[in-house]
Amino acid sequence: MKASPKNLLATLRGVRQERPPLWLMRQAGRYLPEYRALRETKGGFLELCYDPEAAAEVTLQPIRRFGFDGSILFSDILVIPHALGQHLWFEAGEGPRLAPPLVDSALASLDAAHQRLDPVYATVARVAASLPPETTFLGFAGSPWTVATYMVAGQGSKDQAAARRLAFSDPAAFQAIIDAIVELTVTYLSGQIEQGVDAVQLFDSWAGSLSPAQYEQWVIAPNAEIVRRLRALHPDTPIIGFPKGAGGKLRAYADETGVDAIGLDETVDPLWADANLPAHLPVQGNLDPLALVAGGDALDMAIDRILAAFPSRPHIFNLGHGIVPDTPIAHVEHLIKRVRGG
Repeated sequence: MKASPKNLLATLRGVRQERPPLWLMRQAGRYLPEYRALRETKGGFLELCYDPEAAAEVTLQPIRRFGFDGSILFSDILVIPHALGQHLWFEAGEGPRLAPPLVDSALASLDAAHQRLDPVYATVARVAASLPPETTFLGFAGSPWTVATYMVAGQGSKDQAAARRLAFSDPAAFQAIIDAIVELTVTYLSGQIEQGVDAVQLFDSWAGSLSPAQYEQWVIAPNAEIVRRLRALHPDTPIIGFPKGAGGKLRAYADETGVDAIGLDETVDPLWADANLPAHLPVQGNLDPLALVAGGDALDMAIDRILAAFPSRPHIFNLGHGIVPDTPIAHVEHLIKRVRGG
């Protein structure tokens, strides 16, 4: 296989690099002073997401500062329920709110507004035209189970109880929600690809909250359907799956969804992952975000353990979840230097 000048994209296609390419989940965001300054001028978070000029600027900020190998689109997983017709807003200090919550209202009562996704496509086009040629551009969407948990409850929750109850008590109604998310997610990711992203990631932040049988039904099956349909439309675009909290179910996810690479959260032993995941499947991760905050010996030991865990497997260095706002810039610089062998 001919190596790509984009080393992250080449890794996703199965070509191991001498040093792993590097990007960080949530790298465009609140830990950067330039992001905070821009947000002050733009008002709320959602307004920032839907402003193509501003969202493109936020996407590019960490590339200018750090030169990461991958650039992740600045947006939010909840633009999908917003486009499906729920009202979306963010309460200061409390997080997102969606109305009406589908625990009280039927999906069919929503008035879909797919045009709400148009500013995201415009952002993608702007970023694609501005990135350095060696930088891999990553699009993303939330996976159906995780998105559905917000749609059903109308907000985030610690145990996703409202969605789990609905899935047990009225599986047909819950399946209809999942199906609607799958349908629009394929359209949404396809639109991102058409506007210039090189690869996409599916975030299943709440995959760890389900029993094995429900995990098969609500995590594996819908993600596999998205992968199948997206690959039919864009066979050369790699797809990363990130089922946070999946633990021992990671192997089933890798085997059954057909993703091109799998993201490991910080609770996964990288040595276990290398021994148990399909041979040669690219993996991504999995530094604890709080190790990056702590810095010092704790950070160095964690970096060394991850780098040593994948002696022959294609590997993308990343966090096990999103970077946290109080992460020191100097610690990110140190991480980059260590991973790149400086």
